[in-house]
Amino acid sequence: MTDRKRRNPPLVADRRYGPGKKTAAKSARKSTGSRSKPAGTRKSAGRGARKRSNARKGGGGIFGWVGRLIRSVIGWILRLIWVVTSRVTIVMVLLVALGVGYIYTTLPEPETLLDQRARGSVTMLDRNGEVFAWRGDQFGGVVTTETVSPHLKNAIIATEDKRFYRHFGVSPRGVASAVRINLREGRGPLSGHGGSTITQQTAKILCLGDPYDPASGKTEAEFEADCRRTTLWRKIKEAIFAMAMEVKYSKDEILTIYMNRAFLGAGARGFEAASQRYFDKSSAQLNASEAAMLAGLLVAPTRFAPTNNLTRAQNRASLIIGLMEDQGYLSAEQARQARANPARLSQAAAERAGGYFADWVMEKTPDYFARNTTEDVVIRTTLDRRLQAAAEEAMKFVFQEKVSDESKAQAAIVVMSADGAVRAIVGGRETRVSGVFNRATQARRQTGSAFKPFVYATALELGYSPLDTVVDEPFCMNIAGSGRWCPENYSHRYSGRVTLTDALKRSLNIPAVKISESAGRESVRQVASDFGIESDLAAGPALALGASEATLIEMTGAYAGILNGGSAVTPYGLTELTLLGDDAPLMGATGGIGERVIRQKAAQQLVWMLEKVISEGTGTRARLNGWQAAGKTGTSQEARDAWFIGFTSQYVAGVWMGYDDNTPLKGVTGSGLPAEIWHETMVRVHDGLTPTPLPLMEPQGPTRTREPGGAGNANNRRSGGGLGQVVDNVLRDIFGGGGGNRGGNTPRQAGDR
Repeated sequence: MTDRKRRNPPLVADRRYGPGKKTAAKSARKSTGSRSKPAGTRKSAGRGARKRSNARKGGGGIFGWVGRLIRSVIGWILRLIWVVTSRVTIVMVLLVALGVGYIYTTLPEPETLLDQRARGSVTMLDRNGEVFAWRGDQFGGVVTTETVSPHLKNAIIATEDKRFYRHFGVSPRGVASAVRINLREGRGPLSGHGGSTITQQTAKILCLGDPYDPASGKTEAEFEADCRRTTLWRKIKEAIFAMAMEVKYSKDEILTIYMNRAFLGAGARGFEAASQRYFDKSSAQLNASEAAMLAGLLVAPTRFAPTNNLTRAQNRASLIIGLMEDQGYLSAEQARQARANPARLSQAAAERAGGYFADWVMEKTPDYFARNTTEDVVIRTTLDRRLQAAAEEAMKFVFQEKVSDESKAQAAIVVMSADGAVRAIVGGRETRVSGVFNRATQARRQTGSAFKPFVYATALELGYSPLDTVVDEPFCMNIAGSGRWCPENYSHRYSGRVTLTDALKRSLNIPAVKISESAGRESVRQVASDFGIESDLAAGPALALGASEATLIEMTGAYAGILNGGSAVTPYGLTELTLLGDDAPLMGATGGIGERVIRQKAAQQLVWMLEKVISEGTGTRARLNGWQAAGKTGTSQEARDAWFIGFTSQYVAGVWMGYDDNTPLKGVTGSGLPAEIWHETMVRVHDGLTPTPLPLMEPQGPTRTREPGGAGNANNRRSGGGLGQVVDNVLRDIFGGGGGNRGGNTPRQAGDR
């Protein structure tokens, strides 16, 4: 206690500044010294520490050395990988930056990228000025993100790229997801789902800045197919191009380019064209269901085009409405309303872009205004959509009611005015198609007895009377190089002396051949050709029986010439062609009434004869209540073709029926199903019209007197004084007659009942 009290108190400085360094050191040494151990003990402790350190490093000996070597190598490799990767990454970033910078300098202003079609479009108007068909690549006009319906903009983003406004042109998450889906579905990583953003899709649409060059030797379709190729290198270039676009353009400008350049099926380029084509309205007026249907076309324009399969397009639109609802663009009630009221096609789109009629107009229009046009062309046509629907309905009705479901027989219909203005064309049983074989305008078939009116037209032009007579009897003639030819009537029976009118209304073959030979084959060929039958006409006497081939539209146009008083007509569908936005037409009507072929009196007498065909002869199934009608049946050799062509004072209509492979028809002649199709067509065509009489002229009297007892065996008749008797005598002197040997080349001839 005393010692503790004697201890000197600390200095004031010590209290102020704390223990000094020396004092602290002494205290430390004192503390250590009090716990010091022998030197030997300290050395042992040092060796133990080194052993523990070596143990931590892998132990001693050879194993420890190997372990340290392996760790060194691994460390070196990792450092090397890091160095290489970092350097490569830096180089790649620099290359990408250079690529983006270079492409940035080459990108034009966005306004110049909105319409760069290599081809123009053709818009067709019917006779009332309403759009019914399109061809080529139609561009409906520039739209922007501000001018289109908000539903359309939202549908595109919801369907194609929901993070469009958040990424920099490429979406690594989208690419990774697409690769994963492709691999899971058994495809290559780049096959199928692409994971492309809207910006990348726009880059692909622009073909990475390479415009189509017609001089390249590739078609536009081939060029676009190359642009859509999916390879790793092309995807890299596409990504760089997309990033350059993101730097150059705003998001809305990119979306504007996309909306104006995307192909949406049926020749529509851009959403404005698609909106007009499918819905006949501006893209600014689209509702949610219509917008969803258009957005659904982006993934597969042909497959989901509503003109190909409306139900499939509506189902696709329903899925997109769900996406719009999930992403907040539509409320639950709006989505329900959109699904309950799916989009439907406009009338023009539902009519399958004009079908056979539009195809024919394109075929007849010069290529530089049609298939190869670089401008937007508007063509006003002669089409009457009411009459087109009438013809289609008539075709469908007869085949449903009168033809077996298994039958592969085809038919075609043409309706036109007397001046050759075509009002309707049905080129086959499938009426809502386009770009397919058109039997009304492309099929050349034997005309059979439908050709006979041109034989009698020639005779009337030469002064014959409808009441002149000719003998219907077994008849043969020698044909140079072919031998003996003996035509037959369809019934294999003969009627003796008959008037020309009776011969035509009963479709007798022998009188037709005799009149043709008397009037002169070349004259008959000339009259038929002048009336518009452009095919090479048969050179032999079988010309009179329709051995030549012609198209239905040629034959219908030739009958129109009979109706209009004997002047030739050229069937036409185009009345005016202008460039879009121009008022002055570049082309006028491509057909119409031409030069006179036969006298008006002869034409009107022929109309009188053809009226008897329907009222009394082989065409009675074609009769129309309240209307005078004239026409002619036709059946070719072996019944491979059956025809009925006729007219009222208002319209001319032609019907053909047969098989595409020339298989003979079974139980069908021109007086049967073709006459019924004609009847059904004309009943619908004349619905609501006031009946007017035909321009016919009844003959005043025969130019010769019949023998007592009327028609009989030619050997029992006395000679009479008339043109018909002269014809008989001349033919008998030249060719012979009677029922002699009818061997030789004797094909069975067509006729009608």
